Amino acid sequence: METFADWLRARDDEALRALLSARPELVSPVPADLAALAARAATPASISRALDRLDRFTLSVLEALIVLPRPLPPEALPDALGATPEEAATAVERLYRHALVWGEGAAAVAPAIAPGVRQALPHPAGLGPPVREVFAGYPTERLSALIGDLDGARPRGFADSGRLLERLADLLSAPEPLIEDAGPEARAALEQLAWGPPVGRVTDARRPVRVATATTPVERLLARGLLAAEDDRTVTLPREVAIHLRGGRLFRDVGARPPELTGRATPARGTSSTPADPAPAPASASGPGSASGSGSGAGSRRSPGDLATRTAAGEAFTAIRRVEELLERWGTDPPAVLRSGGLAVRDLRAAATLLDIEEWQAALLAETAYAAGLLTRSGDLDGEWLPTPAYDLWLMRDAAGRWTEMARGWLKTDRAPGLAGARDDRDRVINALSEAVVRSSAPATRAATLRVLADAAPGLAVDADAVRTRLSWLQPRRAGPLRDRLVDWTLREAAVLGLTGFGQLVPYARALLDGDDPEPGLAEYLPDPVDRVLIQADLTAVAPGPLVSELARELALSAEVESTGGATVYRFTPTSIRRALDAGRTAAELTELLARHSATPLPQPLTYMIDDVGRRHGHLRVGALASYVRSDSPATLDEILADRRSGALRLHRLAPTVLASGLQRADLLDGLRSLGLAPVAEAPGGGIIVTRPDVLRADPPPTAEIVRVRPGHEPADASMIAAAVRALRAGDEAARHGAEQARMRADAPSGEPPRSPAAATVDRLRDAVERGSRMWIGYLDQQGRSSSRIVAPVRVEGGFLTGYDATRAAVHRFALHRITGVAELDDEDSV
Repeated sequence: METFADWLRARDDEALRALLSARPELVSPVPADLAALAARAATPASISRALDRLDRFTLSVLEALIVLPRPLPPEALPDALGATPEEAATAVERLYRHALVWGEGAAAVAPAIAPGVRQALPHPAGLGPPVREVFAGYPTERLSALIGDLDGARPRGFADSGRLLERLADLLSAPEPLIEDAGPEARAALEQLAWGPPVGRVTDARRPVRVATATTPVERLLARGLLAAEDDRTVTLPREVAIHLRGGRLFRDVGARPPELTGRATPARGTSSTPADPAPAPASASGPGSASGSGSGAGSRRSPGDLATRTAAGEAFTAIRRVEELLERWGTDPPAVLRSGGLAVRDLRAAATLLDIEEWQAALLAETAYAAGLLTRSGDLDGEWLPTPAYDLWLMRDAAGRWTEMARGWLKTDRAPGLAGARDDRDRVINALSEAVVRSSAPATRAATLRVLADAAPGLAVDADAVRTRLSWLQPRRAGPLRDRLVDWTLREAAVLGLTGFGQLVPYARALLDGDDPEPGLAEYLPDPVDRVLIQADLTAVAPGPLVSELARELALSAEVESTGGATVYRFTPTSIRRALDAGRTAAELTELLARHSATPLPQPLTYMIDDVGRRHGHLRVGALASYVRSDSPATLDEILADRRSGALRLHRLAPTVLASGLQRADLLDGLRSLGLAPVAEAPGGGIIVTRPDVLRADPPPTAEIVRVRPGHEPADASMIAAAVRALRAGDEAARHGAEQARMRADAPSGEPPRSPAAATVDRLRDAVERGSRMWIGYLDQQGRSSSRIVAPVRVEGGFLTGYDATRAAVHRFALHRITGVAELDDEDSV
């Protein structure tokens, strides 16, 4: 192979697909040909991302290939790493797959280092440059003086720098006598640089020093060539000296296998010593009469499962309920968006109080709702945090479907909820839902942490330290304080959201991580929605599990939530009953609803309270003059006027049954209710106005990205990669034969571009994606000109068709609203 591009060109399609799968940033966008692919693969940004994906052993193999002298015997690489030939060969094959090395031959033959890789690893294996490179900047006179001190006599005659560097390298090939002569303090200084980094900072590094005049340890090292001055303040340890100090080893300890995961054993299922199962109780445990509920069979058909999974499912269900409760509150009483963006600390604290959780958990739930598209800001100026229309659709899904949307949003978002409440570099508070919580490495670290948990043995709860140690081996270049914090946040957030139970990744979370559907696995452990409650004589109702949507809304309207957990306890009060009547229910309708959903006959105290509140409810009617009070009983109005507390209402009688007020209707309603009365608002036609607060919604901005994933870090679609390889081959063929030979384009069909209804167009394109067939489409450009294209669709999503355009020999994205129609290539009658 003459060049790196030639080597890529000679690879088969399977090898190219493997390269693009391993380095998806190379196809964003698809290069014109394989020469452009080679150039992009050699850019610093692309190489840095590729190196970030390597584990410690594979990265060490690459560094060893850079450092070891050539020619490289077959046994040199395994010996340098302390690994078996098979382990070294596997790592080299992975480097080939990532195109970080190239060349022909088996893995035992030393491959060539890909362009740009050496520059991305300035100190491979923690070693500096060899003697010939590190002293190349020395003037000839100084090299001669240095060799004279080491050899006992200056070189005679004319000697060019090349010969001097070669002689110096020979003298330093066995540096132990020179190190001993420099003294123990000088040796200690070398030991600090031996394992890297090989550079140090000193003052006046380039000062001329000789063995006879050197006084300090650094001067003695410089005078003997054991350190080289790169500039006025930097000294470097030559590679040969460092390898001698290491005892000939390149690495201290490089294992070909990741470190073992350690932790504690999770409680075994069914043992009496384990804590009580916190998952919601199944409907079969709801007590007498529960057999008629819709969830009565859940307990009998549900497999017992292990305790960790049941615990995680309970946390998942709790997270769903808390998000719903939070967004319901914000739908009627939304918090303001800070001028600097985000959620105010007081609003976050209020949310935590509402949900009875810690503030970091409230921040997590708000950020998760935002990532899932359920929450957004209503505007840039004076906006509010409001649920989106997608939230209403989310409410219509079952519990497993709701959790899946939330968990996917959390897994992919580049926001780090754990930063909420911390302080930035300027000592300012970082607010939840602000741009300050964005960290581009968050989704990759989150996924990597969960995959470490997935690798643990069954029943093992991995310690956080063990997770960090494993990640340091898997991704050594991404290590740092931020990643350690992200790991800790991921572990605690996964527990709150129900991905882990007792520190163990549960099966349905594994399915989510692998891109599969987690809903069946989670639904098995969630209680079925029930439509029966146990109403007791103490005016409470016990819901033994999640309620069906209709019953949940009605109970939230007519009762107060007293406690939550496996079973939810509601309490009926005169205020809550009046709230239901204010919303348009009648006493008879409320009694009939509760009787229909009660597992036992309605207790007499509850029916008495409903009748009593209903009898007084609406007895007074309030309108606007500013406002008025009307009643069929003049005596009632007399009592109001006689009450001293009514003075602030500014009432006066218009008629025996009508009082007028200067207050607005809402203020008058509140004033009368403070007197212990139960008025209702009256419409001009005499009907009752429902006074339940309006539910607000906000549409996300058109340009808003609910879940943002760093380009190049998302997994590449297999069909998209296949289309990209076809485009690269076509572009390469075009470059080889010239532009006059049509770049391997397919001729567009003759005739007018096809036309078809929009809905049918999308359906047929999706069918073509499943079948892997090519389609004839009509497409309008930005100037409105129509053209025919032959396209192999790859995916249809987000308002775009992505596919291989055979008429342009490239992968292209087509806006669906610009496609005039589709037709089969062999079916002209469908045009």
